[in-house]
Amino acid sequence: MRILLLLLVFCSALSAQNNLDLNYYINSNVPLNKDIPTPKSVIGFDIGKWHVSHDKVVQYMYALANASDRITIENRGTTFEDRPLLLLTITSPKNHSNLENIRTEHLAATEANANEDYNRPLVVYQGFSIHGNEPSGTNAAMIVAYYLAAAQDEFTKELLDNTVILFDPCFNPDGLQRFAYWANTNKNINLSSDPNDREYSEVWPGGRSNHYWFDMNRDWLPVQLPESQARIKTYHKWLPNILTDHHEMGTNSTFFFQPGVPSRTHPLTPKLNQELTQKIGNYHAEALDKIGSLYFTEESYDDFYYGKGSTFPDINGGIGILFEQASSRGHLQESDNGLISFPFTIRNQYSTALSTLKAATVLREDLLKYQHDFYNNAREEASKEAKKAFIFGDEKDAAKTNELAKILEQHQIEIYNLKEDFIENGKSFKKGYSYIIPKNQKNIRLINAMFEKRTSFQDSLFYDISAWSFPLAFNLDYEENISTKHLGNKIDNVTNSEGQVNSKSNIAYLMEWHEYFTPKILNQLLNHNIRTKVAMKTFSLNNKEYDYGTILIPVQNQKLNSDELFNLLNRLAKESYVKIDGVNTGLTNGIDLGSRHFKTLKKPEIALLVGDGISSLDAGEIWHLFDTRYNITATKLDVKNFEKADLSRYNTIIIPSTNSLSKDIAEKLKKWTNSGGTIIGFKNTVKWLNSNELIQLEFKKQEHIAENISYEDKSEFQSAQSIKGAIFEAKTDRSHPINFGFKNDKIALFRNTTIFIKPNKDSYNNPIQYTEKPLLSGYISKSNLDSLSNTVPFQVKRLGKGKVVAFTDNTNFRAFWYGTNKLMMNAIFFREEF
Repeated sequence: MRILLLLLVFCSALSAQNNLDLNYYINSNVPLNKDIPTPKSVIGFDIGKWHVSHDKVVQYMYALANASDRITIENRGTTFEDRPLLLLTITSPKNHSNLENIRTEHLAATEANANEDYNRPLVVYQGFSIHGNEPSGTNAAMIVAYYLAAAQDEFTKELLDNTVILFDPCFNPDGLQRFAYWANTNKNINLSSDPNDREYSEVWPGGRSNHYWFDMNRDWLPVQLPESQARIKTYHKWLPNILTDHHEMGTNSTFFFQPGVPSRTHPLTPKLNQELTQKIGNYHAEALDKIGSLYFTEESYDDFYYGKGSTFPDINGGIGILFEQASSRGHLQESDNGLISFPFTIRNQYSTALSTLKAATVLREDLLKYQHDFYNNAREEASKEAKKAFIFGDEKDAAKTNELAKILEQHQIEIYNLKEDFIENGKSFKKGYSYIIPKNQKNIRLINAMFEKRTSFQDSLFYDISAWSFPLAFNLDYEENISTKHLGNKIDNVTNSEGQVNSKSNIAYLMEWHEYFTPKILNQLLNHNIRTKVAMKTFSLNNKEYDYGTILIPVQNQKLNSDELFNLLNRLAKESYVKIDGVNTGLTNGIDLGSRHFKTLKKPEIALLVGDGISSLDAGEIWHLFDTRYNITATKLDVKNFEKADLSRYNTIIIPSTNSLSKDIAEKLKKWTNSGGTIIGFKNTVKWLNSNELIQLEFKKQEHIAENISYEDKSEFQSAQSIKGAIFEAKTDRSHPINFGFKNDKIALFRNTTIFIKPNKDSYNNPIQYTEKPLLSGYISKSNLDSLSNTVPFQVKRLGKGKVVAFTDNTNFRAFWYGTNKLMMNAIFFREEF
């Protein structure tokens, strides 16, 4: 009997794979316009036979737009690999002829004193496959778009009359293209369902991420990537009532749709949001029941971090919906629920895309009212604090401050200059280096979500990070309740300050190290073989105080003459928004410019270890930082080539998080370091370095004893002992080179590991140390917090002629943790001075 059942499942899955005409997906009772091209007629094969590549998606979407008066198409920009970021607008021809009025009326309903008019179209944003190796979404999008263009039934016509659909067929073109190539080139004619087949085991880094290996479903709030910037611009242009985000999950699961775990919904999300999510979910259940697909809700996934696609709308007056389909990860794979075929996964995504639109049509007035009330209530909350504002800034770093202001600007948050300089709670806020955000504005809930510090929670489990306070991520001075009397002019367009060399010198130039883009300049100078030095002590000259880490560029004995050097410095200063001082004397108050306390810097030759066993996310963040912000070329050295690589080419090797490198790699690294190289290791690499005797560290041992915990709650207890992502305070020794460029003696650090290093017995070897009560924002268990107290997140040790640098956590988290990027840059440029 069991064999017969397995045979039936196998035959059913093969039937789904082999009988791929549109009737497998689309209800055959729905009349279709024969003038609308089917996917097969354009791309040459039925959806589900092959994994559609992004170029085929583009080809078909343009063909649809050309054939249908229900669809218009626009290219909103390009990915890092120059693939188009398409958006289709799908609605009735009547609505298309009045589209801009519909949009402005829709936005007007979210403004102050708006009329409660619910007799207008709803706006739905449908997005697919933000993770490239979760392709059933984008493949389903081809059929959904065809259906909406071709269906002639009365319900579809009513739907299109009452809905404007913003249709994003592929959130992640680069990742999808990478994965489609892998799945297709490893496909058999006679399909293999064995999970051990190469088809189901992508090579590193896999197709999940974008070009720089980012998980883009964490970037809706930080908007650091071009794909995110395009969709956030669309989002705020329209303020959709519903946004759907089609994903995949592990092969042995079924299908998930929201709501998620109720106790893990962010407190700023209105209760009615979750009630409407539940109502919409009933339509998904109905659609999946019709085709016999199993599903689950209110498990595993949550609505806490607002940087995900399904949660971002919740703080912006909309309803976010996450779909997670068990993945075939290829064309046909065995699972705990039988054989799962690629067409089967596509059909589930197609069905829930349409059930979303059905729910939107039926619940249109409820959803329009919810959005109207959301903003109306938000304005009432804001009016109670009409004379209060947030302020943030760094009197030494305008560029970093501007980068945060640019994020706020993308989110339609009103920001203002300061009227004049002032001091608040001992913090100096300087005009041109600080911004004010009045609380009495439309997007106050979004502002609160971005700026809040939270340390108490209903639940101890999180699908993603538990803290992301932006001023802390940028390590900026900030206050939450200053008077609006300090408001200056409103900012319409954030621009960086103009960099320059203030005067030509025949002696030397000085560049303070505080500004965010100074590493970019220093790297260019070293690339030009310009002799540069770093100040190990403070000094003053011409009535200006120069801090630790000031860069000295002597004029004499350089490869360029004085005019050429001035022109080069002036160009670099303008490109990097940095002010450089020309000086008229070498005599200072403190160390003179010829002092031995100025140390000559050597050009870094960097290898970034990548490949199997290395965290692709962490490696990608470093690669992105070097390549897009500092114009630093680093060799991406693959683990598989390491043993035959000539390491003498490099003086710095960076190892992102790993715990699985071989003993042979360890021995080669040890030999290279003994000869003078510097290793910089992050997160789990620290323990690997320690266990392979490249560094000697003492860790705090932990023991989590489960008292009164049932077997049912075992996994939750164990999960609560992890640190999913929180923010902690550390004190710093600013005289140590690792802290050059930081003006305060405290720093906010992101942490998502439980690696606790005991401090060195000599205090000067602990330049960064967590405070006794370090938690600033986020969740951490009491035992972990006790363990973290007074430990150190950074250590450096000598090994022969070289050094090994250890960071317990990621200084470059998700590209928006600007506040600690300089720690890694200091480890690179000042490695000789540790």
